Amino acid sequence: MRIATDRLIVRPFEPADWPEVLGYASDEETMFYMPEGVFDEAAAKRFVRDNEGPEARNFAMELKDGGRLAGHIVFHPWFGHHTYEIGWVTAPGLQRRGFATEAARAVLRFGFEELRLHRVIATCQPENAPSSRVMEKLGMRREGLFKKCIPRGGGVWWDEYVYAVLAEEWK
Repeated sequence: MRIATDRLIVRPFEPADWPEVLGYASDEETMFYMPEGVFDEAAAKRFVRDNEGPEARNFAMELKDGGRLAGHIVFHPWFGHHTYEIGWVTAPGLQRRGFATEAARAVLRFGFEELRLHRVIATCQPENAPSSRVMEKLGMRREGLFKKCIPRGGGVWWDEYVYAVLAEEWK
């Protein structure tokens, strides 16, 4: 998958991307809500290597202006071949500028128009208001709240919102 938007190129990761991935994915605040947590160098290299080929589940969000990574988009089958999950991580300093929304909108268009998906879901914790706002801007609706479904360690459990949009709603 390679998609161009006004400001971004959504593309597979390349081996040389790992230092930039480490730059944003080693930030505790940026990765707070991500299940894989904060990356060290080995994790960043593994993440890039695992997302270079046709089995990629994560895609780089590259700024057209300067080639810097703005973060990444998660996009993969969630239930069979008709339902995918989408998500995003935006690099510090580039958050709240619409990059996640822009990239996700383009990936949703690709999913519904090219892959002929039936449904795309996204999840976030109720405390993650910026992600909820992105989902709502994309036309996704909140379908549910799963109570204490994600273990965070130390006896702490997080709730999770589930959002979705159907192909017929996308059009």
